Amino acid sequence: MVDEYSRECLAIHVSRSIPSVDVIAVLERLRAERGLPRVLVTDNGSEFTSRTFDAWGYARGVKLDYIQPGKPIQNCFVERFNGSLRDECLSTHWVGSVEHARMLIEIWREDYNTVRPHSSLDDLTPAEFVIHETTSEEKAFATTKCGDAQE
Repeated sequence: MVDEYSRECLAIHVSRSIPSVDVIAVLERLRAERGLPRVLVTDNGSEFTSRTFDAWGYARGVKLDYIQPGKPIQNCFVERFNGSLRDECLSTHWVGSVEHARMLIEIWREDYNTVRPHSSLDDLTPAEFVIHETTSEEKAFATTKCGDAQE
């Protein structure tokens, strides 16, 4: 799962198969940690088009935005991210088990978020960008709050 705004990889779920209940579990974990997005862009995989997933999105107020079948360019951020994950992690390691894959992929995800700057983020890492944006929003809110208090 990639945040299009910050380019931050919020989660990678590693398993032999990923049914909708597993996707929902990851999203619920993220909801507890950070909240949910207003819109979730997905492909048309069965894990995203199930009644269970649709009901979850409706109950949580998350709009599910499906790309057109056969049009991965409509989800270009995730497609590019997946290409980087394949090229830089999956193609460079021999993986012996799901647990081993989870460990390697989590190390790569942490590096992606905290070490690698992105030109689209003014050469900040996604983690730095999130901190910068949060600090800017808090400053803007504090400034607005002070301005309101003075009026």
